[in-house]
Amino acid sequence: MDESLHARMALDRLIAERGQNYADLSRLIGRNPAYIQQFIKRGTPRKLDEDDRRVLARYFGVDEAVLGGASRAPEAPARVRGVPAVVAVPRLALGASAGSGTLDEDERAAGVMAFDARWLRQLGMRPQRVSIIRVDGESMAPTLNDGDDIMVDHDDAADRLRDGVYVLRLDGVLMVKRVALGPLRGRFSVLSDNAHYPDWADIDPALVDIVGRVVWTGRRLN
Repeated sequence: MDESLHARMALDRLIAERGQNYADLSRLIGRNPAYIQQFIKRGTPRKLDEDDRRVLARYFGVDEAVLGGASRAPEAPARVRGVPAVVAVPRLALGASAGSGTLDEDERAAGVMAFDARWLRQLGMRPQRVSIIRVDGESMAPTLNDGDDIMVDHDDAADRLRDGVYVLRLDGVLMVKRVALGPLRGRFSVLSDNAHYPDWADIDPALVDIVGRVVWTGRRLN
């Protein structure tokens, strides 16, 4: 079998087995979203760039020979020179409303985004305890806009609550809002950064489920 075809088939199989998608892996190696699909389906480029192959082999934990390179057993992340340790953070198939609210009915993973594990830990987060959620609505504009991806730290929840932006459930509705403690002891307010949307003052914490604190956001520039 042609070596290039073997590498393309092997990569396609790894993607299917791990529940990944072409676009997310293309972004992982810093390429345009169609890059991996074109490599697998069209053979363009004919072989992966050495650095791209090293990152993908490391991400999937396979020998580089599987992807068309020279045999090199997968190494521990810290020992791969020049390549950051990456982790796949799930993108959940739901929207945290920044408008009227979205019912939290579906928390299936809808893909992944790859991040440097060391960067996550420097921010004080455990990689296995963060997720990406899409923002729906404009009530948190200009801080967060409709369609933004937000990273939520699920360890930073009710027991560490302080002023900041959180994903929370109120009356069974998932939303992203600003939380402000007080003025009544033991209570807090749920605020919209957009003045055209309502706030809720002096809420009993027992009525709110704090999902996690928003620690990062990404958005597409038009």
